Amino acid sequence: MADFLLELFSEEIPARMQRQAAADLARLLTAEIAGAGLKAQAIETFVTPRRVALIARGLPAQTEAVSEELKGPRTSAPPQALEGFLRKTGLTQDQLEERDGVYFAVIAKPGRKTADVLAEAVPAVVRAFPWPKSMRWGETSLSTESLRWVRPLKGIVALLGGEVVPFEIAGVASGRTTLGHRFMSSGAIEIANADDYAPKLRAAHVIVSSEERAGIIADTAERLAADANLALVADAALAEENAGLTEWPVPLLGRFDPAFLDVPPEVIQLTAAKNQKYFVCRDRAGKLAPAFVCTANIVASDGGASIVAGNQKVLAARLSDARFFWEQDKKKTLAQHAEKLSEIVFHEKLGTVADKVERVAKLARWLARDQIIKGADPDFAEQAARLAKADLTTGMVGEFPELQGLMGGYYARAEGLDPQVADAIRDHYKPVGQGDDVPTAPVTVAVSLADKLDTLLAFFDIGELPTGSKDPFALRRSALAIISLILNNDIRVLTDAPIEFWLDQSDPLKILSDHQLDQRKLITIVLDFLLERLAVQQREKGIRHDFVQASRRWDARDDGRLDRVVVRANALSAFLGTDDGTNLLAGYKRAANILKAEAKKGELPSAPDAPAYTPEPAEAALITALGIAAPKAETAVAGEDFEGAMAALALLRAPIDAFFEDVTVNDADPDKRAFRLALLERVRAAVHRVADFSRIEG
Repeated sequence: MADFLLELFSEEIPARMQRQAAADLARLLTAEIAGAGLKAQAIETFVTPRRVALIARGLPAQTEAVSEELKGPRTSAPPQALEGFLRKTGLTQDQLEERDGVYFAVIAKPGRKTADVLAEAVPAVVRAFPWPKSMRWGETSLSTESLRWVRPLKGIVALLGGEVVPFEIAGVASGRTTLGHRFMSSGAIEIANADDYAPKLRAAHVIVSSEERAGIIADTAERLAADANLALVADAALAEENAGLTEWPVPLLGRFDPAFLDVPPEVIQLTAAKNQKYFVCRDRAGKLAPAFVCTANIVASDGGASIVAGNQKVLAARLSDARFFWEQDKKKTLAQHAEKLSEIVFHEKLGTVADKVERVAKLARWLARDQIIKGADPDFAEQAARLAKADLTTGMVGEFPELQGLMGGYYARAEGLDPQVADAIRDHYKPVGQGDDVPTAPVTVAVSLADKLDTLLAFFDIGELPTGSKDPFALRRSALAIISLILNNDIRVLTDAPIEFWLDQSDPLKILSDHQLDQRKLITIVLDFLLERLAVQQREKGIRHDFVQASRRWDARDDGRLDRVVVRANALSAFLGTDDGTNLLAGYKRAANILKAEAKKGELPSAPDAPAYTPEPAEAALITALGIAAPKAETAVAGEDFEGAMAALALLRAPIDAFFEDVTVNDADPDKRAFRLALLERVRAAVHRVADFSRIEG
């Protein structure tokens, strides 16, 4: 067994592409050599700004000899069929085997040297490499057939054991030499074998493991901050990005003018991290400190003083720009900024952002006015909704789109608006995704819910529904956010109520008539979509999707509430996990199947409420149990006691089992048959008042 080392050395690879490049190299080489019957025992990958490499451990010296058998035509087939088979296999007729009147070709393939397989595999991998962006270079770049790589390819190390695997790619021949750090190493470095690779490069000031470099950056930055009596604001993604920019990372602590702390801390942090790739620090009180940590790619002779001084100047310029935006934006009120929203197109069929704001403001006020969001002041809700998007026209958000909403909150406070309004402006985008905080402040909930409902309804109104994996307007995310807001804030509202209000107040381009959908049809589509998303959310909490489906009844207005669906689904899940639940479900399905079969024959026969004959004991027991259980379950459902409703249904379990055991439903006597079918219909109806068991799988 031997280890194979491959290094592809180039000019600087963008940091954002490095992690995937290492994974792609391992994946493609594994697949390429697998076609020849080779498989490594393990693969290690490495990536730095100037190289992507791997070591394939435990490769055999050569592939195993194999014998391939191909079935050919029958011996009685026309000569043309045989001739075609011979051309395909490259054999003569006397080399074929005949079995049961059929020709077979047995082709022996001898083993190949692993080095030969690799010499063919690596060029194929390089030419098929899926860089997000790549380039051609040099004289050959005029041809579209020339090699494309992320940056010009400069060198290749390819060693199997201690021997070079010879091949050439676009004029670059494989060998055993590479280069170390751009500034702290000189001359070529000769690699003896795979185990020699990392130590030799470390000696040349290159740490080939990106994970190790990221760890050094994070740990050293934290230590530097602690030595200055500060706390580093940890950022794993930023540490990884800096690791992608350096081969020998050297974190350094710098300072900036405390006067810049007048700018909101999120602006400073984003300016430092996004523009300059710096970490920021907090003081022991948790406030942003006028300090940062940058990452150099060299051990400087002056201890990094010149590097720090240069970075301090650059950051000061960036922070000056940010402070300029901050001061300029505050010269106007949010209402004045909002006037420009009419110049921003929301969607070509839905008008401008100003049009959206108008719809959201009406809906937010209604949610607060009718106390659907309890405790929300209608005036504050409308004011916040009208100003929530105003910061989109500010210079700060133009520079840093990530700060939309957040900056609006700061500007609202600077303007002296009520804190409830400022908080609603700041947080109205939340929750953005799974794990994000769900607002609980009443005014914020009203604006956030109105904003997301408008987005969902507006795009559904114009027929822009998600399809398959395509969801360009993130409507699934909006639906999940709506669900989270409703459930986390215990909003007990018929889900179609705000939709009906929106439809009554909004008519963007009268698209409904174009699609020939009435309001009820659109409401049903939206509610079904919300339920589908609710099932996804609840599945992650251990509730089966069919239990959620069984717990919805949009046709009954008292059950058109998402919170009731969730409570009902949880109670149903618990009940069906018991023996009573399992057996009742089996009895229900048996009854439903009988009724379904009878319905196919025509209308079910009518029957009186009481039998015109003396019922059998098991039949009488079911009648009695149903008379007790049905009203109990109905009362429990009305009181939203779904666990109690399930307990009431459990009373039917034993009587139903005995009924099917002892009673013949399709009796020869038509009166008995009609009454027993009607009894089963009453059982089904009683169960359906609690949950739609017909939707339950299994």
